[in-house]
Amino acid sequence: MRKAPIIIGSDHAGFPLKQELVAHLQDRNIPVLDIGTHSLDSCDYPVYAQDLCKEVLDQNTLGILVCGSGVGMSMAANKVAGIRAALCTNEYLARMTRRHNNANVLCLGGRVTGIDVAKAIVDAFLDNDFEGGRHQRRIDLMEPTI
Repeated sequence: MRKAPIIIGSDHAGFPLKQELVAHLQDRNIPVLDIGTHSLDSCDYPVYAQDLCKEVLDQNTLGILVCGSGVGMSMAANKVAGIRAALCTNEYLARMTRRHNNANVLCLGGRVTGIDVAKAIVDAFLDNDFEGGRHQRRIDLMEPTI
């Protein structure tokens, strides 16, 4: 059982899928911290991406971000030092980004990813760990130098 919760957030376009994923995580007995949004009212995705990334780093855990396409959230999240956010459209990408890239934030598109596919992607992301080894060297090379 996880000690730190999975942090989850969305904008208005990702809100319906986020709600499904929160229920899915709770069904798996995984603690969840939902940082919002909590409605379909229009909002700005970078705010939620930044809030989620701060929690992920503070709690040393994983996060899930959902917007319409997943692209905006991934771009916003990857602006935060220490975050490795990956937009995943299938289980293979989710599995490999954890194993090889040590991604700590999964991004999904609520308008382009079906609920069952999204649940499978989340499961693959959470059920895999970083392999380290040669992959750590590559992660180190991604750190900003300027």
